[in-house]
Amino acid sequence: MKKCKITVLKTTLDKELAEEYGAEGLTACPMLKEGQVFYADYAKPEGFCDEAWKAIYQYVFALSHGAEKDVFYYGDWIRKPGVAICSCNDGLRPVIFKIEATEEESQIDYVPVR
Repeated sequence: MKKCKITVLKTTLDKELAEEYGAEGLTACPMLKEGQVFYADYAKPEGFCDEAWKAIYQYVFALSHGAEKDVFYYGDWIRKPGVAICSCNDGLRPVIFKIEATEEESQIDYVPVR
């Protein structure tokens, strides 16, 4: 299993939807910042948003287990092998991520319980 590099590409705020549905003073995600980089494999990186992890985990898992050799969705989504562009599930202020396969081997840092 390899590690994946997760880069925060963009934090957004849909002003129209936020005006209609959002809490007073809602801003773009305060937890993640554009340009932040995280490395992950089987576990959520420290400091990474729980909800964002739930939304992107399957792409991290696929890339860390060898999907970098293929193009996601048969070439009709991403043209570069080993890369996924996806976002968290916040409908008012989604954060956009780039996930890239790396050559760095993962190190499991726990003992499985049986």
